[in-house]
Amino acid sequence: MNKTIKLIIAVAVPLIIGFTSGFFTETGEASWYQSINKPSWNPPNWIFAPVWTTLYVLMGIALFLVWNSNVNTRYKRTAIILFSIQLLLNFFWSLIFFNQQQPGWALVEIITLWIFILLTIFAFAKLSKTAAWLLVPYISWVSFAAILNYTLWKLNS
Repeated sequence: MNKTIKLIIAVAVPLIIGFTSGFFTETGEASWYQSINKPSWNPPNWIFAPVWTTLYVLMGIALFLVWNSNVNTRYKRTAIILFSIQLLLNFFWSLIFFNQQQPGWALVEIITLWIFILLTIFAFAKLSKTAAWLLVPYISWVSFAAILNYTLWKLNS
């Protein structure tokens, strides 16, 4: 498979997962999320789509760099499995938080997600330092999201 096709696939996968999970965000946001108590520092709703789109593209480029690397297959397989797990967890956070309206369980889930992002960064670093660094904005945003998730849970318990 040539590099261009790999790059397209690698970027498309997180974008498709992200846009699909965005469906749960939109449906939950339209009603429940608008009615709950939020902290004064809660970002405006319009910021989430461009931030997540950018993060998904960076994730896809990082995945491409790992997938395309000429490194031990075992390390590459482990890194891609960790990436897949964190992407699946990313998808389920929106479902739990917005669709199921369960910020407490979403907090448990986002902490698990954060751990798997960190493991993915470490695994990617063995194959491509650039790929690992491309995930730093992602873990930073998820760190902020976890703090926001916790605050929303506490404000609405």
